[in-house]
Amino acid sequence: MSGLKVGFEFHQQLDTEEKLFCGCPPELREVEDADHSLVRRLHPTESELGEVDRAALEEARRKRVFRYLGFTNSTCLVEEDEEPPRRLNREALDLARQVALLLGSEPVDRVEVMRKIVIDGSNTAGFQRTALVALGGEVDTSEGPVRVETVALEEEAAQRQGREDGFTVFSLDRLGIPLIEVGCAPDIESPGQAREFAERVGTIFRSTGRVKRGIGTIRQDVNISVEGGARVELKGVQELGLVEDYVEREAARQRALLDIRDELDERGVSGSVLEPVDVSGIFERTGSQVIRDALESGGGVYAGVLRGFEGLLGKEVQPGRRFGTELSDRAKTAGVGGILHTDEMPGNGVTREEVESLRDAVSASRRDVVVLVADERDAAMDALDRVGERVREALRGVPGETRRPLPDGNSQYMRPLPGAARMYPETDVPPVEVSRERVGRMRGELPELVPDTVTRFVEEYGLNEEMAKQVARSGYRDLFEAAVTATGVDPVLAVRTILHYPRELGVEVDEGRLFEVMDAVSGGEVAKEAVPGILEELGRGDRAVAEIVEDLGLQGLEEEELREVIREVLRDRRGFVEENGMDAVGPLMGPVMGRVRGSVDGAEVNRVLVDEIKRLLED
Repeated sequence: MSGLKVGFEFHQQLDTEEKLFCGCPPELREVEDADHSLVRRLHPTESELGEVDRAALEEARRKRVFRYLGFTNSTCLVEEDEEPPRRLNREALDLARQVALLLGSEPVDRVEVMRKIVIDGSNTAGFQRTALVALGGEVDTSEGPVRVETVALEEEAAQRQGREDGFTVFSLDRLGIPLIEVGCAPDIESPGQAREFAERVGTIFRSTGRVKRGIGTIRQDVNISVEGGARVELKGVQELGLVEDYVEREAARQRALLDIRDELDERGVSGSVLEPVDVSGIFERTGSQVIRDALESGGGVYAGVLRGFEGLLGKEVQPGRRFGTELSDRAKTAGVGGILHTDEMPGNGVTREEVESLRDAVSASRRDVVVLVADERDAAMDALDRVGERVREALRGVPGETRRPLPDGNSQYMRPLPGAARMYPETDVPPVEVSRERVGRMRGELPELVPDTVTRFVEEYGLNEEMAKQVARSGYRDLFEAAVTATGVDPVLAVRTILHYPRELGVEVDEGRLFEVMDAVSGGEVAKEAVPGILEELGRGDRAVAEIVEDLGLQGLEEEELREVIREVLRDRRGFVEENGMDAVGPLMGPVMGRVRGSVDGAEVNRVLVDEIKRLLED
């Protein structure tokens, strides 16, 4: 895709014992478990050079009030910004260095913690703590290498839970979970390369065996630009399968905006400024529900003119999204529901007569577009002012901004791009000196990369490639190898016990119990057929495997006991056996397995059943 440039910032939660700056466990809780809360208003602050970040200023205009939910035993005064942070978590720092070395990055000699101003409510302090860990490196793709610029360690943000009683609500359980951030250069030149690169970096993260898994534990900020456009950041992409769509659609959006700029230039539009006018009287008898609701609640209808914009607000910039949607998204940041405009009216309950009266009221020609906002006066004026900002940006082309990815592959405006003015040193956390000897030892102890593990598991354990991929990428590869090596359990059964059965049964079983189950099967204490039942019981409570085996009557049968069970089945079905001969083996496996209730391996049952049927037929 000619002229396309894509860069990434990856954010991956690390699986550590404690949070980054306190001793709380990094575990998510149910909102219903919150037992206290606090309220904050956040304000932008100046950097050491006296500058204020533009993204923080944009957020401050929203005047939001935040309510934070706290949890006993998983949040503390550090998350509530009532106590200074503790020392940097060394376990998390070592994990970040390990990832850096796998990426070919060079760890820095001294780790300094910085503050990054963020007042969107995601941190009670009004800033996020982050520390540079390493520089440089690269990741190979089929379309060429992509340079790694930085590897950093930072604290995860609080989790937004929605709005309630006028507050924007966040939970504090996620705040402070260690997060590794990997930033790469804009070396990617196609949507396919973007996805391949994201997959490879994700594979490197999983190779450590120490990253969290699941929705929300890894996010990508995708930076995209086209020739003549601007850097646009898609914030928090979670669906790897949509990366190509996001890149393609943002590239198309920027090209459409450049076409709009060129059209405005050809039309001679050079400085459209909205001049808000109260036009409420025109809509006293309107059929528009949106306008009627605003008037009945004490608001009004306010209009502004976009000189020379006729037809452009209906131009599609992404599938199903038009340039008018871009203006509406900007207006919504003022707290209004959106805009109406004459490129889509008459319609939505607005009549032709109302449109003509509207044009007359604001002195709009046929070449102009009239924009309406129906809301309380101050909010409407603010919204029209923000639309005016976006219109002036349209004259220049593509505005650099941060956008929210939508589930369909499109995106919408969030805020301006942050600048350098939001970073300054953290004075509460001492720096960490990095030992060259320690880094040298880590280089010699790097974990095996997932693709190499897959190859080895296929060769050494006889797994098929898909099963090898599943266990190698699961975070349980050490448990798998330990079980197979120490107990001699069948590798395929080990994968099913660790990964497949718990997922199918919807249960969680800790690694120690999983090991016990595999050891019991390998030692002949229970049959492999009993594994799902044992796991189901383990998922219901913390019980010993031996206790469950005894309660369910799953103890292994001696061969003579098994033969007696089979002989009893054959006596009951003698006629069937005599009629079908050895073909009776298959149909009779079910009744026998039902009698032994998973206490004998199926292969052993089959062997003895064949032997007993032969004896019966010979008599």
